[in-house]
Amino acid sequence: MGEVLSRIFDNLVSRVQGPMHFRFILQPIMAVIFAILDGRKDAREGRAPYFWSLFTDPRNRRALLLTGWKSVGKIFFLALVLDAVYQVWQLHWFYPGEALLVAVFLAILPYVLLRGPVNRMNHKKQEENYAQIIR
Repeated sequence: MGEVLSRIFDNLVSRVQGPMHFRFILQPIMAVIFAILDGRKDAREGRAPYFWSLFTDPRNRRALLLTGWKSVGKIFFLALVLDAVYQVWQLHWFYPGEALLVAVFLAILPYVLLRGPVNRMNHKKQEENYAQIIR
């Protein structure tokens, strides 16, 4: 088991410095862009923050997951494909678990972590604008 974890760690570290390292910048940026767009839309529509709602709103959980997947699914798939290409090219083998781990790290994690805070920031801006209008 220790050998497997060591191999996974070594392979993950080598991805950051090796060929195709640009995807560690571009794919999270794409996920952040979609998180910003969806977070602003959530604020306009008065929705609760995304990540929090996944746990506290069981009735709408499926719809929330579907909208999130609609935004981040293409980036996730692209991350999987690019990691598969990297693995075959550099490691001469394909490790599906590592590809999933990299895809989650590059696509889903930035999206989930930023959509809610963007919603909160935009919601507060809207509240401030309404308060100025009322005055």
